[in-house]
Amino acid sequence: MTSIKVNNIKVNFDEESLRFSLYKKETVWEWCEGYQPYFECEGGRIEFKEAASISHEKVENGLGIGIRSRYQGFSVGGRKIPYTFETYVWIERATQDIYFEWIPICEEGLVVKRVYWPGAMAFEDKREDWYTLLNLQQGLMIPNTWETELGELVFDGFFGTAGGYMPWFGQIKEGEGCLALCTTPWNGGIQAQHPAGGPYTHVNVYFEPSLGRIEYRRIMRYSLMSRCDYNDMCKAYRTYVNEQGKLRTLKEKAAKTPSVERLIGSGFVHAGIKTHVCENSDFFDPNEPEKNNNLTTFAAREAQMRELYEAGAKKVYLHLDGWAQPGYDNQHPDYAPACEEAGGWAGMKSLVDTMHELGYMFGIHDQYRDFYLAAPSFDEDYACRLTDGTIPTHQRWAGGPQSFLCGTQAPYYVKRNFAALRDNQIELDCAYLDVFTCNEGDECSNPRHRMSRRECYEARNHCFDYLMSQGILPSSEEVSDWCVPSMVFCHYAPYDFMMREPGSPKFGVPVPLFNLVYHDCLIEPWMMERVSEDEDYMLYAVLNGGAPYLLRDGAYPNTDGSFETLGLGLKEDIKRCDVVCKLHEKVAKCEMVRHEMVDGDYTVQRTVFADGTTVTVDFGKQTYEIVYGTDVK
Repeated sequence: MTSIKVNNIKVNFDEESLRFSLYKKETVWEWCEGYQPYFECEGGRIEFKEAASISHEKVENGLGIGIRSRYQGFSVGGRKIPYTFETYVWIERATQDIYFEWIPICEEGLVVKRVYWPGAMAFEDKREDWYTLLNLQQGLMIPNTWETELGELVFDGFFGTAGGYMPWFGQIKEGEGCLALCTTPWNGGIQAQHPAGGPYTHVNVYFEPSLGRIEYRRIMRYSLMSRCDYNDMCKAYRTYVNEQGKLRTLKEKAAKTPSVERLIGSGFVHAGIKTHVCENSDFFDPNEPEKNNNLTTFAAREAQMRELYEAGAKKVYLHLDGWAQPGYDNQHPDYAPACEEAGGWAGMKSLVDTMHELGYMFGIHDQYRDFYLAAPSFDEDYACRLTDGTIPTHQRWAGGPQSFLCGTQAPYYVKRNFAALRDNQIELDCAYLDVFTCNEGDECSNPRHRMSRRECYEARNHCFDYLMSQGILPSSEEVSDWCVPSMVFCHYAPYDFMMREPGSPKFGVPVPLFNLVYHDCLIEPWMMERVSEDEDYMLYAVLNGGAPYLLRDGAYPNTDGSFETLGLGLKEDIKRCDVVCKLHEKVAKCEMVRHEMVDGDYTVQRTVFADGTTVTVDFGKQTYEIVYGTDVK
């Protein structure tokens, strides 16, 4: 057994089992019994202990003290290979944080698919005050007593996707916490297991290669905390991103592009013009062909906007799908001209001008990831290529067969397409670049435009930054940690249950982990439907101090949270939106300083904002109370 210690923090390492235990005073965090560090490769599972040579040494330097281990040489199919890596586990003296580093030294002889290290913590007691925090979309808290089994995480819990808005997770037992933060998140994620009724929740980390190689060191940072709850963990992470220079607030964004102020407090309308589902699309319905095509003219949308104005909708933002000739989700990135049957460029300009006449804001749906084979500019040489030379394709969406546009090309297409919109006098307030912040970053091995996931995220942010430079507020599907500096708003940032059929069991207690970190950095529209007599999504909108959806017409039925709900009527919809808009006007630029379960009751929740505003929601009684603060922010 080797031990290292800094003040109250101690790490024990068992050289036989290769397992670590972390201590803060009397509280211990140790890996699950029976866990063996391992990685997966094309030949199957290989455990660290199978290395031909294993050595360990203590390392002390000006920053801290650690344990460095070297695993050198493996045998695969009777063949000896030189594959070598190191692990370095150390305590930083200044912060007492514990770092776990997986460092590739020689990658010859193996193609590693995933590294499963560090291990999951043993978290076995069936107690309500033992709970796990997952950044599954807006946020999830799983008490060890929770009765519903945790389902599969979307995108397999990959950081930077809907399955991991932020690259951390946490566990708290009786007020003692362990915050696990990935400082190199571009090719990593988590897996989690919670059986029905508990009594445990296990969360493990995995790392994938970048362009076929592990390539760079992968780092997890563990912070052991006392007398803490999930609020403290969120604020610790907010401090971390602020230290990285990545905490960009709406106040800062509004200083650069003042129209941010106009979007705050708006009711969001999601509507479309043209739908065309190709016969070679998975969504094509040969039995009911009328479902495959739909057209609403620009003039009809213009009349609808005037109707909203006459009905009393004060501030509105219109997100317009399917405005171009190919139809929604067709032929990207060659999405022009404006739909002729709907009125062409003249009809679209008239709609935009009407929006501005009414004091409303206007934006379009656009796409720079899906690379449709039917696009005139499609060229396989600019599609994402895997390291084995293949090009992934599918035909799920309306436009049929597609690959993925290499992200290095996306900023050029954005400049080209938005120049065409300007040339046709379409004055945009906002633009939505679909799927960038929901799906994982792509990689491309084509040597002409080789791209890692990290570089893909940078390219996506370049697209947002370009729009912002043109005075156009950028948005995308959901939210992710990496996009916060460059994006202004999103399509939604929902709790995970909102994306499933209404009434489906919840995997845990919905908690606003993302908003506790980033509420004052992004504008988040919230679903407002009353989906049943027992569930009203408006309550989540007010609790989170977000913007409301006044009308939301999803592009694909029963997909992405678009389900049939109880219709309340336009006047009632506007009345409900007015409540949320007023609150959003007040708190959009305020930090969410605290969220709590009132008297420990999960069905009664309260949020507190930096200006003193408090919102209390009773999900059982379907009621809310807003008490406005008096601080000027």
